[in-house]
Amino acid sequence: MWKKITRFYQQLIFFSNHLKSPLLLLCRLYWGWGFLVAGWSKAQNIEAFKNSLIKMEMIAPHFSAYLGAYMELVGGAFLLIGLASRLVAIFLAIQMFFAYFLAHYGALFALFYSPSLFIAASPFNYLLISLFVLAFGPGRFSFDYYMEKWLFHRAIAYPNHQHLSREKDS
Repeated sequence: MWKKITRFYQQLIFFSNHLKSPLLLLCRLYWGWGFLVAGWSKAQNIEAFKNSLIKMEMIAPHFSAYLGAYMELVGGAFLLIGLASRLVAIFLAIQMFFAYFLAHYGALFALFYSPSLFIAASPFNYLLISLFVLAFGPGRFSFDYYMEKWLFHRAIAYPNHQHLSREKDS
């Protein structure tokens, strides 16, 4: 009986691992598009975005408006195609923390006494996906996957990188 349970669980893990890249692709496409559209909207109405940052007493609102708009626009585009995904995810996560701090201050600190308010705030999903991409990478269906495969194949210092270990096991 124990062997059957173990075998079933091994098969579950094997098949579940094949879902990782398609799921990461769907997340990157959906939220990458969301970042891109939000950035485009802010870039098209940069004065309105700058004025909203002035109302929130943001330091250097003109610079911050352009930085924020184009970080979302370019970061979203990079997430869509899976290029420099982990690096982009760092900047997008930082931007979402700033969004919490500036526009959703109450929700940010509600994390400690009412987590549902934190989760309900609009930056949450974007922050979560940014952290997922940072932690798990963009998956196989990305430019990064093939660039990493090529780079780490040539690198002697990193012989146990995940892409190489999969190929050796096959």
